[in-house]
Amino acid sequence: MPFAGGIDSLANGTLIFSAGAAFFYLLKQGDAPSWRRTAMKTAAVALLALLAALEGGPVLLVLALAISAVGDAFLAQNGRQRFLLGLGSFLIAHLAYIVLFWQSGLGGDLILSELWRPLLLAVVIGAALCLSSSILQRVEPDLRLPLVAYVAVILIMVLTAATVPTPLIVAGAVLFVASDMLLGARLFLPATSKDTAPVSWVLYYFAQVLIALGILI
Repeated sequence: MPFAGGIDSLANGTLIFSAGAAFFYLLKQGDAPSWRRTAMKTAAVALLALLAALEGGPVLLVLALAISAVGDAFLAQNGRQRFLLGLGSFLIAHLAYIVLFWQSGLGGDLILSELWRPLLLAVVIGAALCLSSSILQRVEPDLRLPLVAYVAVILIMVLTAATVPTPLIVAGAVLFVASDMLLGARLFLPATSKDTAPVSWVLYYFAQVLIALGILI
């Protein structure tokens, strides 16, 4: 277990319950929206926020996870308004992560000192920009500005994550971008298989776990 005290410790128990909620939502993801489905999706990351608070993690980490859980609650429901509220929630969460990574990072010198970091950034940012360009050509005009803002913020998030020495955090940020790319493709590109939904959720949940553990342990 990642925290002291074994499976009986409060921290490890909270992480286990979080994983259980994430797994339950994975099983129910294809079902129609319901309060139970929404509660499980929200609880998965809300419990990570509780874990960060219990372990004395940075306020910005607790805030980012808690606001992400709010975004999950919105996105667990159908409707344009809830989608925009979810998008706004995650934009705020990413801003919190940006500040957190900026404070924890070593700046551009670290990126340039290890070859894998700029190579990874080039692949992730290039893929995200290509996909975003395709999506923006197909969405309604009033959605373009919110989506551009979101893409800009999440790419800044992964860029600042790459300045942090801990590889877990970099991996988490990359998984976050990959999850959002799959979600965007599924929502806005008709040719994308709906079967990618479970993959997107798994990538997203592990992204949040890796970032949280990268900060806390």
